[in-house]
Amino acid sequence: MAQLLQIAGGVCLALSLAGSAYMLLAALLMRGRFVAADAAASPRPAPGVDVLKPLHGDEPGLEAALAELFLQDYPGEVRVIFGVQDPADPALAVVRRLQAAHPRRDVVVVVDPRQHGSNRKVSNLINMAAAARHDLILLADSDILVRPDYLRRVLAPLAEPAVGAVTCAYYGAAAGEGVWPRLAAMGLSYQFLPSVVVGTALRLAHPCMGSTIALRREVLAEIGGLEAFADRLADDYAIGEAVRAAGYRCEVSPVLVGHLCAEASGAALLAHELRWARTIRGVDPAGFAGSVVTYPVPVALLGLVLLAGAPAAWGVLALALASRFWLIRQVEKAAEPIPGSWRLLVLRDMVSLFVFARSYFVRVVRWRGARFRVDARGDLSGA
Repeated sequence: MAQLLQIAGGVCLALSLAGSAYMLLAALLMRGRFVAADAAASPRPAPGVDVLKPLHGDEPGLEAALAELFLQDYPGEVRVIFGVQDPADPALAVVRRLQAAHPRRDVVVVVDPRQHGSNRKVSNLINMAAAARHDLILLADSDILVRPDYLRRVLAPLAEPAVGAVTCAYYGAAAGEGVWPRLAAMGLSYQFLPSVVVGTALRLAHPCMGSTIALRREVLAEIGGLEAFADRLADDYAIGEAVRAAGYRCEVSPVLVGHLCAEASGAALLAHELRWARTIRGVDPAGFAGSVVTYPVPVALLGLVLLAGAPAAWGVLALALASRFWLIRQVEKAAEPIPGSWRLLVLRDMVSLFVFARSYFVRVVRWRGARFRVDARGDLSGA
């Protein structure tokens, strides 16, 4: 038994050392990855764009996030299309207030309960797409924070015919004062964002993220329209995959956007992150398994326990903490710092490791109050 503990502890220390190397690499790659706006980034002439925002409920921070769409410095025509499936959805009141505050803006509100597949967000988008009228289409989640140069910079690469879609990485922004929104935001800023940077820099990952997907109308039609993704849990990833299969590039923009995190409880946090982890595991099982090295601190703590506090284990833990803190420092140069993150770091990383392990036993996910069974391909069906 003692020998098995020694072996297991040694494995943990090796994984933690690999994780520390990953943290250092991620910190180096983060530096300068997200740059300030270039005044020449605007396409000339600027084509019109339809911005599709599917809504579901009056989420914390929703009005402020949506209002940023009306402050864009994009020189072309912009039509903002909001969509809900329930005529009693409280998000409609938010939209009405924004319309009153910006009466000159081209805003369309679509209320349509039709369901086209298991993915309710995509069904909402399909209903909304009928109101689109421009050559460029931008899909973006409702809880995304953007800057005034967002449209101008994100849409510019689509002027190149070889670029089929443009997407944006994102950091976490706590939409509340409690510990749970901060933990959720930390997971995005300090875990997810560096993994996107490393994966794209090393060409190990080809992400397409629901925070932003911009594409030309003809490209969307070529990949089967939104209807082709109505049963996919990872609809954003599937869209990027289809764009690349059609012979186009899917670019990750240097524009960094924020993602509002409003988890009100530990149960909500775990449900959200387990669904997310199960999604990633479904679309990239090998990459997901390899992500175990991204948890050097809790793995080092486990090794410390298994090796009964051996000096080597303390050294590995110290290195893991130092590399982790340096990575956080580099992330916070590009993204908004999260209050209290330094005190919550170990707890955040332990939760992340738990979610990673637990995701291998998840067959059913919860999404917006409904339960779905997920198959190996990432398709949804009623549970």
